[in-house]
Amino acid sequence: MKAGFIQFSPQFGNIDANINKALSMIDNADAEMLVLPELFNTGYHFTSVQETRNLSEEIPEGKTTKALCLIAKKKKNHIVAGISEIADGSLYNSAVLVSPAGYVATYRKVHLFNEEKLWFQPGNKGFEVYDIGPIKIGIMVCFDWFFPESARILSLKGADVICHPSNLVLPYCQDSMVTRCLENKIYAITANRTGYEDRNGKRFSYTGKSQITSPDGRILYRAAPDTDEIGVVEIDILLARDKRTNLYNDLFADRKVEYYQDLVKDIS
Repeated sequence: MKAGFIQFSPQFGNIDANINKALSMIDNADAEMLVLPELFNTGYHFTSVQETRNLSEEIPEGKTTKALCLIAKKKKNHIVAGISEIADGSLYNSAVLVSPAGYVATYRKVHLFNEEKLWFQPGNKGFEVYDIGPIKIGIMVCFDWFFPESARILSLKGADVICHPSNLVLPYCQDSMVTRCLENKIYAITANRTGYEDRNGKRFSYTGKSQITSPDGRILYRAAPDTDEIGVVEIDILLARDKRTNLYNDLFADRKVEYYQDLVKDIS
């Protein structure tokens, strides 16, 4: 299966321009599945709840999801893209999954980063896996990567590929995704943005370097830090479904869950 990412620098608040940019790049990509950055349609650095609300959309009724559905139908592919969502008055940093047949699902970011906690509610849908035909995918958004439980639960639920829309500002996610993929024997497609945003006297600089990582820890494709880029590779799904490390060890069969109970204790 050909899968990959779209990397570019969204213009804050210019939803129409950002959608058009993404659609143009998707139209030029030869892929069966594509991942777009976190909040690709709005930009990232919100400065108030009201600004966030004004730029958020309902899913799937909003213009962004509708536009993605149309291009997915035209290109006969699946797309995962980050969107600022409003639902029942609450705001979420979300990712939408669409297919050639239309809207499929929404994931809401569980682990909010920095000032996101001021504008968004934590996700309330949990980590789900979606069967899109030849593969099963899970979704996590940006800072979810910092919590190994995110990737682990998706792999335990059967995901072959983690789709990872991101707006990365910390310098080490891309390298850390090698570990996430190795410890779960799973593919990951991290779609990051480039550029920077100066708002309210604060600058957020984004690291680019969108990346496709294999279950054996190889970086199959890494984009430049500062350019628009389409990255697509051929992925071997069987590699993600073989959890053996040698004749005697199996990643899932060797788990000793009776000793892991402290992981879910509330230490707050």
